[in-house]
Amino acid sequence: MADTPVPTQRELEILKVLWDRGEATVREVYEELARELPIVQNTVQAFLRTMEQKGLVTHRTEGRSFVYRPVRPKEQTSKKLLSRLLDRVFDGAIDQLVESVLSVRKPTREELDKLRSIVDNVENSGGGKRRRRR
Repeated sequence: MADTPVPTQRELEILKVLWDRGEATVREVYEELARELPIVQNTVQAFLRTMEQKGLVTHRTEGRSFVYRPVRPKEQTSKKLLSRLLDRVFDGAIDQLVESVLSVRKPTREELDKLRSIVDNVENSGGGKRRRRR
């Protein structure tokens, strides 16, 4: 995962559109983003070109249009971003990360049940070994 490029915030917004759709043209990405963001189609096109150079997306040609798709699945990119956040902000301390998340938003009952299940699974699989902080 070390060679996985890290997207900027705007690139991540574009990737979310592509992950949801599987693939999309510049116009389709633009139309989706324009619902929420002040952005023009040429800017989306420039971002997609840059993202392709970085290895975040690839394209195929369909007629006169480029159809873009993400190179990596959402889960891989999410893990990379989370790993960087954990290391850079929390010095690898998972408990501090979780405490911060829980102070930002109270989890639903269903989310708490899922978290308990995740912790139980980690403990039962022999995980839970404390990672040394830097």
